[in-house]
Amino acid sequence: MSYFQAIVIGLLQGVSELFPVSSLGHSVLVPALFGWHNLVTDQSAGESLYLAFVVGLHVATALALILYFWRDWVRIIIGFANTLRNRRIVTSDERMAWLLIVATIPVGITGLLFEHTFRTLFAKPEAAAIFLTINGLILAGAELLRRRRSGDAAGTSTPPQGADATDRPPGVATRQLSSLKLLDGFTIGLAQILALLAGISRSGVTMAAGLVRGLDHEDAARFSFLLATPVILAAGLLKIPDLFGSLGNGVRGQILAGSIAAAVSAYLSVRFLIRWFRTRTLWPFSIYCLAVGASCAIYFS
Repeated sequence: MSYFQAIVIGLLQGVSELFPVSSLGHSVLVPALFGWHNLVTDQSAGESLYLAFVVGLHVATALALILYFWRDWVRIIIGFANTLRNRRIVTSDERMAWLLIVATIPVGITGLLFEHTFRTLFAKPEAAAIFLTINGLILAGAELLRRRRSGDAAGTSTPPQGADATDRPPGVATRQLSSLKLLDGFTIGLAQILALLAGISRSGVTMAAGLVRGLDHEDAARFSFLLATPVILAAGLLKIPDLFGSLGNGVRGQILAGSIAAAVSAYLSVRFLIRWFRTRTLWPFSIYCLAVGASCAIYFS
């Protein structure tokens, strides 16, 4: 792996992990499109240099998320400690702590049991293209269902300050993030399981599930990014010994370069997306996934 490849994939990881377009899908499709066939082959190998490299990128992305949301995480950790001491959930921070725990359980168990199987079976360009197309349909379906449930309130409600009517997400939130029940968190967490398939976006499906549960776009995005942090970090830390074993030999410099690129692009991405979803929707990402997924499916068929 060259330094150029490492930086390109690192930048791609940081952006596509948070944008609802699937980092795993792009880590399969982009090397295939660039002709980096050795990296594509390594995707589905049991142990590989490329997987050790991806571990570093995941840890870097998670650290960027922690840096951006550090104030939230301080409150959440304190809230969790309070629930253990008082044996009850009172504040929104205490509720958020348990929502994140409950929502992480489904993908945590499924990932430990089936991540290797899913990767070896589906981490191929043809499959990634198909699942990327399905991801676009999921995003579109969530937007259509939200519009149907809330009605076309965009024409009657007052737009947010500084936003045009055309920028405002259609419909209105039916509930606040602080009102989610633990069952809602578990349901949104179930959606993360789909992200084990290359081409299905973790942030995309969790945002879609949040919208279906009645959240607005900004709250759905915030919960999605908070929920992604422990999952991404755990996935990296569980395999961190690979970086110091034989798989990391000869590529530790590339891993560092790619990880720095991933951290910077992830931090900038989350800043952009939090602002984007205050007034805008998932539609552009849905259209992108449908167009790129269908084009790549045809190209690799």
